[in-house]
Amino acid sequence: MKTLARWARAEWGPLYVTVRGPLLRRRWRAVPLAVTAVGLTAALHVVHNQSWGYDFVQDVGAVRAADPLWLALLRTPLSLFVPALDLPVWGALAQILFVFGIAEICLGRWRTLALAYAATLAGTLYARVGIWLGPDSPLGLSASEAHVVDTGPSAAVVGLAVFLGLRYGARVTAGAVMASMVAEVLVKENLAGKEHLAAIAAMLVLCGIPAARRRRARQEAGSGSGLPPGVS
Repeated sequence: MKTLARWARAEWGPLYVTVRGPLLRRRWRAVPLAVTAVGLTAALHVVHNQSWGYDFVQDVGAVRAADPLWLALLRTPLSLFVPALDLPVWGALAQILFVFGIAEICLGRWRTLALAYAATLAGTLYARVGIWLGPDSPLGLSASEAHVVDTGPSAAVVGLAVFLGLRYGARVTAGAVMASMVAEVLVKENLAGKEHLAAIAAMLVLCGIPAARRRRARQEAGSGSGLPPGVS
């Protein structure tokens, strides 16, 4: 048990310390973006399930690869909050509240929203590339996927979870999320699964850029001293 507790502190300690204080002091006021996202997703789900609202939600927030690119880009921001009709909405709402809430406290409101959009956009753009590659390519998709609606909030949730895990040292958690998404594609190869992988790839790139800059700065500092890197 002590070993497990030490591992949990090492894995989630930095995230816990960062999140605990603001939540204790401000409670729900600490995560207005997450609360708004949950409310908007729930509202869109209710409207989407009505005969009078189905076409409206499709017109403003449903993205397909068959759509013109300009229209897909116009709909993508709202598509973040349009859950799939064939999946339990409560699971999506819980994931949004949990992951968006942690991200909002750790990264800030606007950065969280930007990363969520980047993850969703990566999936949206991948769908077009995948269909262009065709089903014979390991990264490709069948032409019929062009008419399937994009993932909705799940790509953003997956992307944010991976980014947070890597940024705050929860590497086992980030690895578990990535492994589960790979397993999803291996078990049931579909558009949603591959869009999740595209979202993860986008987050890995965004995490890797600062790391590469820091590495380069250390190398330049080492070479500027006239000594091998790491020697002072």
